[in-house]
Amino acid sequence: MASMTSMEINTSYPIIFTLSGIRDLWPKYLFILIFLLIYLLIILLNLTLIITIIMEKTLHEPMYLFLCNLCFNGLYGTTGFYPKLIYDLFSPVQVIPFAACIAQAYVIYTSFMCEYTTLAIMAYDRYIAICRPLEYHNMMVTQSVAKAIVYSWVLPLFISLPFSVILNQLPMCGLEINRVYCYAWAMVRLSCVPSTTLNVYGYFLIFIFVLHAVFVIVSYQRLIVACRQSNESRKRFMQTCVPHLVSLINFTITLLFDILFSRYGSEDFPIGVRYFLQLEILIVPPLLNPLMYGLKLSEVRKRIFQMHKR
Repeated sequence: MASMTSMEINTSYPIIFTLSGIRDLWPKYLFILIFLLIYLLIILLNLTLIITIIMEKTLHEPMYLFLCNLCFNGLYGTTGFYPKLIYDLFSPVQVIPFAACIAQAYVIYTSFMCEYTTLAIMAYDRYIAICRPLEYHNMMVTQSVAKAIVYSWVLPLFISLPFSVILNQLPMCGLEINRVYCYAWAMVRLSCVPSTTLNVYGYFLIFIFVLHAVFVIVSYQRLIVACRQSNESRKRFMQTCVPHLVSLINFTITLLFDILFSRYGSEDFPIGVRYFLQLEILIVPPLLNPLMYGLKLSEVRKRIFQMHKR
């Protein structure tokens, strides 16, 4: 569908966007196979860790419960993306209604936010465990863990709602999104009216998660200082913090690339670069998290092997 920049699209008809980025994925059946295998692998790896942690009572500790939450979020975010993408690759046309486009963008970006809040909570958990071990079991009680998990979901889900509500009210002057999935900034660009409010609110959301990043940096700064003072602390850091640190660094870099590409990406970028920047955050973290934790954390690895032997 062609863009209509001269006048507002007739709102008496349903607004349907075209996801034109999918056209460049050729041959389609090869990409169907690739994305289907990736999605099935994401489901398998994340469900394996979730089921292992839920069924094994010895893993009902804060660190593993937060990991379970991280894996569940990986399933939540990818469910908002892969089924639609695979369906579009089968379909001769790649379209999505306005409301569904907002819903997809909401699911994907709240998943990104939930990933970051969970990683921030996990950093705090490791800080208490290593820097204040005598207080750990008094501070990280069941009620505190439950509140932390609720917080990791409530904050992203609720602070993203006003953005989606405002976006839903915007009149559209264009119908083509040059990506393989919906994202909020594309719809803002296609609107017929200035987007100052959404711009300001978007920067507010970024600021909220910058605060989480600062919190994580401070936690790890104290962790590193503590590890220098004790061989035991250094050993615990290597065993439990390295997977978290790898996940955190990977996700922060990919999220930064996604934000920069969403706002400042150019059509002049090579196709391969554009797809890498679009898809890395929806492929790498959901696969990396269960792989890193499942292979690195000895207790999780041992319990997974025991379950397969039963």
